[in-house]
Amino acid sequence: MSYPDSPADTADILLVEDNPGDVRLTEEAFREGQIKNTLHVVNDGVEALAFLRQRGEYAEAPRPDIVLLDLNLPRKDGDEVLDEIREDSDLEAIPVVVLTSSEAQEDIVQSYELKANAFLTKPVDPEEFIEVVRTFQEFWLSVVRLPPEDGN
Repeated sequence: MSYPDSPADTADILLVEDNPGDVRLTEEAFREGQIKNTLHVVNDGVEALAFLRQRGEYAEAPRPDIVLLDLNLPRKDGDEVLDEIREDSDLEAIPVVVLTSSEAQEDIVQSYELKANAFLTKPVDPEEFIEVVRTFQEFWLSVVRLPPEDGN
């Protein structure tokens, strides 16, 4: 599947996040949204790349329509994951949105240099966090046309 065309279509979203509280808030925001989606969650960068490359326990994983990527991850950080995605011809077209608690200018610059499609800062307040995820969902899954799976 390439992108949601009709209400029956669902977007596959890969959330790469190691903070259980942020995972819960993201799941809650997507549940409350009006857009159908399937949220897949992995907790570190190594798992993210295994999911994307359909390796090991993720052999049957769907190709995500979009990746929500935290920067501060165990085993392989978000910058390393983003760099590997962009260097992989099979994955490079997948939109990646950095969703992180960092507001550091160098993190923002680095993410865009590594070709992130967007950089969102997680608010500390849970309600504001949910609103950021809802806004992401509305824009990326309703307004933007995502590339088809085969890149054409």
